[in-house]
Amino acid sequence: MREKKGKSLIEAPDSFVIIDIETTGLMPDWDDIIEVGAIRYEHGIEVRRFSSLVKPPVCEDGSYIDDYIIELTGITNEMLSTAPNIENVLSDLDSFIGNSILIGHNVNFDINFLYDNFEEYLGKSLSNDFIDTMRLSRNLHPEEKHHRLSDLCQRYELSYSSAHRSINDCELTYSCYKHLLSEIDDKFSDFNSFIKSRRRRSYEVKAKDIQSNCTNFDITHPLFGKVCVFTGVLEKVTRKDAMQLVANLGGINGDNVTKKTNFLILGNNDYCKTIKDGKSNKQKKAEKLKLAGCDIEVLPESVFYDLLESE
Repeated sequence: MREKKGKSLIEAPDSFVIIDIETTGLMPDWDDIIEVGAIRYEHGIEVRRFSSLVKPPVCEDGSYIDDYIIELTGITNEMLSTAPNIENVLSDLDSFIGNSILIGHNVNFDINFLYDNFEEYLGKSLSNDFIDTMRLSRNLHPEEKHHRLSDLCQRYELSYSSAHRSINDCELTYSCYKHLLSEIDDKFSDFNSFIKSRRRRSYEVKAKDIQSNCTNFDITHPLFGKVCVFTGVLEKVTRKDAMQLVANLGGINGDNVTKKTNFLILGNNDYCKTIKDGKSNKQKKAEKLKLAGCDIEVLPESVFYDLLESE
């Protein structure tokens, strides 16, 4: 658990830092950062840039990265051989971003890598709040199947040929972010109206409306036969999609927390001004039931995704 990780925001700040990293793989525990890019904007104007390659540990064959990463990014082993080490790059990045809000596409990926590396090499946590343009796109265009950066670039007719280098991805992310904000302005009277609309949508789905698309289930899966309830707004998927994932694994969705509930999955409640102490009524009830001996667990969204992938 990244206990000091910042909050995922749905906001439109005037000042922020766009951030992107390139890595040797998808797992912070095993893979390494090989490039960091960031662009600072103040009141909508670019004021500074940060960009650096990062020398990773040498592989068994004497290289830094494999052919796939070379082809994907255009970064070569020769380029990395003269790059600064991770400690120096992170120290400079830390000074560059300060306590600014960070914006990125699928930015949880970048944040998680940076968080773990900040703790390992700088001895501190990366606690900046952040905004995910992928999350914005999913809320603005729930009808779309994919929301990758390449999909947004195609939607907004932006060239994607220079992608997979950090600073270029920062530029593309900023352009997509501005397009998303422009769409929100066109479709809603203001940003608060957009937030209210997504809140209404997140609660329109009912458990009885979700039916499994599968006929064969793995009865050993930890969610099979378990009653799952959601509270708050999920960061990675809509509540409807999350409930569908539960149903497809043989789980049972519920609208409210009861003695039969096995898992309460926590989304983001920060937007809701009626919630006190950061806990929804569902969470408070679940905690009381657990203390009373009921078989119920309260799970952060990240742990829910880990359960989905259990074999």
